[in-house]
Amino acid sequence: MELEGLTKRFGDFVAVEDLNFVVRRGDVYGFLGPNGSGKSTTIRMILGLVRPTSGEVRIFGRHAASPEERAKMAGFVEAPGFYEYLSARDNLRLLAAADRRGDKAPPLQRVLEIVGLSDRARDKVRTYSQGMKQRLAIAAALLREPEFLVLDEPTNGLDPGGMRDIRALVRRLSGEGLTIFLSTHLLAEVEQLCNRVAVVGRGRLLAEGALAEIAEQARGRTEYRLVADDPEVTRRVLQTREDVAILNGHPEELEGFRPEEVVRFAAGEGGVGPVVRSLVEEGVEVLALVPARPNLEELFLRLTEDE
Repeated sequence: MELEGLTKRFGDFVAVEDLNFVVRRGDVYGFLGPNGSGKSTTIRMILGLVRPTSGEVRIFGRHAASPEERAKMAGFVEAPGFYEYLSARDNLRLLAAADRRGDKAPPLQRVLEIVGLSDRARDKVRTYSQGMKQRLAIAAALLREPEFLVLDEPTNGLDPGGMRDIRALVRRLSGEGLTIFLSTHLLAEVEQLCNRVAVVGRGRLLAEGALAEIAEQARGRTEYRLVADDPEVTRRVLQTREDVAILNGHPEELEGFRPEEVVRFAAGEGGVGPVVRSLVEEGVEVLALVPARPNLEELFLRLTEDE
């Protein structure tokens, strides 16, 4: 999927402004932003529920409004609704009939098995937990046998067990070759599931790419975890360098070392080479030096603090 100049105005209010990014085939793509940032409006435009003021959405290289490309996409936005007094199977049967996609029999049993509801398919939806209803919503989207799946807050309101089930389902669908666009406010979920991320604020794109790329956009510097034979001298040397910032906070973990032995620091444009040389010149033996894994929560807050 490609968004090009996607914009939506409601009168004088700009809900989404000039969004441009690409979701590649096979991605599990995270879509992040604070409340009111335009995420739901963007998803509605992607799904064809809202007409853009300007710009366009392309699916597999063609305009998303074309029936052929629209048929390759499915999903849901916000809380999905079902007939509570009907069974899961009957709800899916009604949705399949409304879709009118030729004479092909809808894959009811298959999608129920995929989402783990085949043993409860004849039960009324009113007996379902919130997690089961979310899985049923994904089953409804899968009726179309799509290549591109859009999920809006699929774990919203779920207990830890329900969240685990949805995450496992997303991994399974990704493993079967689906491209997935996942909107969520749970940053840890994005870290676990997504290979690329877009961050929006007030309808504008703030950052986009792999987590490491977003870290670079947000920080403008690279962070490292370092262990040396003399932590006291190490900190003293680092503190004397203008191109280094020692980062305080939670103890850092590095396999094979105690948290108190690990120093986390950010290096400037000159990189880490001059830093290591200055340590060696002071007689410090560097035992380990690895780039710090980006913390998505820190990056998200840094990117959106003015939004």
